[in-house]
Amino acid sequence: MELIIRAYDLKLKHTFTISRESIDFQPSLIVELKSEGFSGFGEATSNPYYNTTVPVMTEDLNKIRSIIEDSDGETPEVFWNKMHFHLKEDMFALCALDMAYNDLYARKKGKKLYEYWNYTIENNPLTDYTIGIASIDKMVSKMKELPWPIYKIKLGTHEDIAIVTELRKHTNAIFRIDANCGWGVEETIRNAIALKKLGVEFLEQPMKADNWEGHKEVFKHSVLPIIADESCIIEEDVAKCHNHFHGVNIKLVKCGGLTPARRMIQEAKQLGLKTMVGCMTESSVGISAIAHLLPQLNYVDMDGALLLAEDIANGVTIKHGKITYSELNGTGVVLK
Repeated sequence: MELIIRAYDLKLKHTFTISRESIDFQPSLIVELKSEGFSGFGEATSNPYYNTTVPVMTEDLNKIRSIIEDSDGETPEVFWNKMHFHLKEDMFALCALDMAYNDLYARKKGKKLYEYWNYTIENNPLTDYTIGIASIDKMVSKMKELPWPIYKIKLGTHEDIAIVTELRKHTNAIFRIDANCGWGVEETIRNAIALKKLGVEFLEQPMKADNWEGHKEVFKHSVLPIIADESCIIEEDVAKCHNHFHGVNIKLVKCGGLTPARRMIQEAKQLGLKTMVGCMTESSVGISAIAHLLPQLNYVDMDGALLLAEDIANGVTIKHGKITYSELNGTGVVLK
């Protein structure tokens, strides 16, 4: 098996702002695994919040290149366990590798990844489309630019209720709110009351990740469901979120790929938590991998490639929130 590593700077259509940062380009690492005439692709983006860069991921993968290339033919679960031993300090690199291996493995089996997992796709949820923090006029113009059935709105400002009130005047779409750790306990409980009246479906990670007492208080008193994001990073975090959140948003790059994400989804279901998978601002390589988890999810946020000025790959397509799979096997990805 051959390992090929590529680095890209993904240009965004618009400056993307959340409560922590603003970006115009997203550095991204693409892993390709080649074997027996097949190629599998995986992706992980850089992320300052998690101290992850493309050069570090590249270095970490190159350190174990021979181990990776000698591991052809193992099941994805065996492969992930072996790679986790070497990459436990770099879950982003592990994600790109695991994603590529799952893709390659399914292609060798002659199946789409969801078929290999025995998932059925009849009841797949629609994806939301994210509106980053900007002036109200710009946020309205972004919504008008792409009419959508569900919007995920980034908040964490001093005018959050005013923003949503104004946006509501321009669409009947479902709203989801992501404050990216920007609120406090009383603020979250108070905002939930106003936001429910404005047609908001749930709040995602309103408070700092480690504020577990605060999360418990909000869980008891919020009139809207609360979904964990920054508080649910790896497999061990799912159980912690029980009785502190109503659901979990699993990010593949944070947990180390598709293989652990599938286990996290199952554990969340057993605990009665709603299941969601979210994306970073990534290309169709990462987005197409997420698509194969859809049958197991209540909600999904996989609009990353829609935010790009130019995609580097073809894979799943998304129209008005509905995902259509590629005709190709595996995740269905081809680099342009």
